[in-house]
Amino acid sequence: MQELAKEAHAFSAKNTVAIADAQQRVALQILCGINFDEALAASGDQHAALMQRLERALKVERLKGLKRHWSYDLNRHIALKQALDRLRDTA
Repeated sequence: MQELAKEAHAFSAKNTVAIADAQQRVALQILCGINFDEALAASGDQHAALMQRLERALKVERLKGLKRHWSYDLNRHIALKQALDRLRDTA
């Protein structure tokens, strides 16, 4: 019975990671028009350009938050930050 519980927990954890990954991919595609698979596979100048693009988008989102702009979205802010962190990890 414990093995079944362990398998259920492992499946749930794996599923949670897959859902978060899918949400990041969709958010990045919608927000910036960047294909996340291509961004992760990019190297050199292309990788640097994609990181700059994400940094600009994150900066704009931060400014919206600071100014309490009506279109600020915390989820968008988080998605941009997570995507940028993942790109930095691959550099």
